[in-house]
Amino acid sequence: MCPRNVERDLRVRDERIQLILDSAITIISTKGFGSTSISDIAKAAGISIGTMYHYFRSKDEVFAEVLKRGQLDYGKRVSELAEERETPALVKLHDFAASWLANPINWAYTIMLQSARTTDTVPLEIRQAVTDRFTANLQPLARIMEDGQREGTIVQGDPLKLAFYFVSLIQGLTLQRAPGFEIPVSIEVGGLIRLFQA
Repeated sequence: MCPRNVERDLRVRDERIQLILDSAITIISTKGFGSTSISDIAKAAGISIGTMYHYFRSKDEVFAEVLKRGQLDYGKRVSELAEERETPALVKLHDFAASWLANPINWAYTIMLQSARTTDTVPLEIRQAVTDRFTANLQPLARIMEDGQREGTIVQGDPLKLAFYFVSLIQGLTLQRAPGFEIPVSIEVGGLIRLFQA
């Protein structure tokens, strides 16, 4: 097989996996983890069940991969933001909140995260991994809070708790954006940030 075909095959594989994962986010968040079958995910992705099993062995594996990728991407994004030295902490928080709230799929992802941690039918190892990644992802936000406290722009208090409150607030607001059932109140990111401003 020539290298071009290998590259094309890898690209097609990656695209198909992403299609499955994107479809899983929507179907699992609307039907619930326990009520979703692997055939539901295959149908939502527009592929056969056989093709589905070519990429994933089970619904649990799809669910775990969606959460893992999402949390790792989120962690990378917030870590990069925390490392920026030229940007003031309040601007970082504003940019982070604005980008999170602007993403139209984050309501579904937030539901999946919560479901992963609270649903008995989710395997324990998935529940623990999600909780561990969530906790680890608070660290870069806590550094931003700490930087802002040194700048005199962010309220005093335990930076980790402030990071936890900040993320929880953003996720709660995200849930209000579920399609078709949106709360008719605009979300002003500046107002949200002022809650943490010194």
